[in-house]
Amino acid sequence: NDFPEDSHFQTLVRTAESAIERGVYPVRIPQGSSGSYFVKDLESKKIAVFKPKNEEPYGQLNPKWTKWMHKTCCPCCFGRGCLIPNQGYLSEAGASIIDEKLGLNVVPKTKVVHLVSETFNYNPIDRAKTKTKKYTSEHFPKVGKRFHRIGLPPKVGSMQQFVDGYRDAEYWLRKFESEPLQSHTAKEYQLQFERLVVLDYIIRNTDRGNDNWLIKYEKPDIDDENGAPETDWSMVTRPIVTIAAIDNGLAFPYKHPDSWRAYPYHWTWLPEARQKFSDETKNLVLDKLSDMNFVEALTMELYELFSQDKGFDRTLYERQMSVMRGQILNLCQGMREGKTPEQIVNMPPVVIEKTRELSLGGRLRTMTDHFTQHFHNRKPFFSWC
Repeated sequence: NDFPEDSHFQTLVRTAESAIERGVYPVRIPQGSSGSYFVKDLESKKIAVFKPKNEEPYGQLNPKWTKWMHKTCCPCCFGRGCLIPNQGYLSEAGASIIDEKLGLNVVPKTKVVHLVSETFNYNPIDRAKTKTKKYTSEHFPKVGKRFHRIGLPPKVGSMQQFVDGYRDAEYWLRKFESEPLQSHTAKEYQLQFERLVVLDYIIRNTDRGNDNWLIKYEKPDIDDENGAPETDWSMVTRPIVTIAAIDNGLAFPYKHPDSWRAYPYHWTWLPEARQKFSDETKNLVLDKLSDMNFVEALTMELYELFSQDKGFDRTLYERQMSVMRGQILNLCQGMREGKTPEQIVNMPPVVIEKTRELSLGGRLRTMTDHFTQHFHNRKPFFSWC
């Protein structure tokens, strides 16, 4: 767990490790279909969310019985055929990379880390081994010195910085219907929403409901320190609204959904999705995404991330990037043509495949990248779910 390029996240991880060593263990989150944990500091304050790889929805040590029932009773509908199984932790970290490179600032900082805690879900063999090693080390120190590790094995997973003061988008969306935002705040919210759209569309998030993105709304306060009456609106601070895009573990598919379900973006049905992208959002991302060198640098950074997994498959990775390039192409084209998020989502899905060919020029031999674009015409059986 060494992040020399990010001192803030390094401090966050060290704080978590120190708390665990002193008995402040992560607490399993009851919601959701996987084993995920609130990580705390020494004062038992939540500082991060940790999602171990082997406790993901279809991981072998998932402590939630719902997915076990799903796998046992309905194997024909098990999993999502467009995603690589048990790589949600990489998807979480990959979404954070996209967010950072584009300057969206809607994804809480997320990286791949290794943590160990007694509260994680281990199999009985690992716990028995740990107990035996501890007993041996205490009673036979010479033998115990030969053990490579005495405690439980560390778990690899994604660690996302905890965001405080946010609530499910569903809650605030209903509030905003009955109590509309002021014009300035509504514009700020629209800009934040557009950044969420950009992120989800690029990574082709297959699990974006209104219950897994968050909104923080800070209502205005009246500054009465100087004795100003409450009716003096010049002394009122403007409300602040921000969005946090969490739960990005079911993204980066290696093909567009084309079997049973379409996995739509649920924000498509919101009124904000029927407004054209603002100039602010276009100025933020369009030039970057239109630059093929920027896009390829992005894919290489994702390669460094995804290749950490022991089951990494280069062919599937290339297919993931082919889908992402196609999403970026559609997004750029839609922004230039003045399309709304809803209209961009309904554009024909595109796949851009990359191949390398050897070019001969006299005595020189060079490898040249070639890109082939084609439409993905096969559609899923259900388009609404």
